[in-house]
Amino acid sequence: MGMNIQSLIRQPLDEPMLTMEEREAINHGRWFSSLSPSLRHDILRCAFVKRYQDGDLICARGDPPAFWSAVAKGAVRVSSTSITGKQITLTYVEPGVWFGDVAMFDGDARTHDAYAHGATTLLCVARSDFRKILDQHVELYEALLRLHARRIRTLFGLVEDLNTLPLRARLAKQLLHLCRSYGVPCLANGQETRIGLQLAQEELAQLLGASRQRVNQELKTMEREGAIRIEPGGLVVRDRAALMRIVESEP
Repeated sequence: MGMNIQSLIRQPLDEPMLTMEEREAINHGRWFSSLSPSLRHDILRCAFVKRYQDGDLICARGDPPAFWSAVAKGAVRVSSTSITGKQITLTYVEPGVWFGDVAMFDGDARTHDAYAHGATTLLCVARSDFRKILDQHVELYEALLRLHARRIRTLFGLVEDLNTLPLRARLAKQLLHLCRSYGVPCLANGQETRIGLQLAQEELAQLLGASRQRVNQELKTMEREGAIRIEPGGLVVRDRAALMRIVESEP
């Protein structure tokens, strides 16, 4: 893209700068990279960096919308709490993805809790600056409409999967998604991919709306079949094609 984010971000002296890897994550984000150079410039010009440690609360349900954000490093766990007090994980926002724009439009309180999953860096735009950019760039309205449309399609797909696919197929589909978003080639075997997002089996089960015990059983079956390998530090996908066959074999 030929843009130097480091020179475009206005930084107070006590705030950190983005690393080269973090700048690359922002630059190569699917949605952000589709914007015009002028719009990208104006977004980055007023953006600031916030860093969090693993488990830090980024924003809570009921908080006023303070800023629009993109993940530059790590992940953001979006969750809610059930009536019984159980915390339910809805999704993980990955590097390069922007979130929080709905609250920027309507000004309503945050609808979910957001926590840092691992050491996490956000690139943030204050709501007042967000409104100014909207006033100056009609393009941003259209771009956000496309982003929202993509999210709605994804949401409908998840609802359909939940109602039509067995847990085995939904788990395989989730592992393929995590492999695309957080996959790191294994040094010992380039055909294998380690899922860089560290998820406990309970957290993976929450994403699928299933019990940890059932997810554990399905993971062990996939391991016996040679599709994955379960390690103390996480999951390794040994055969993506095998996972895809599991998904496609279901009606």
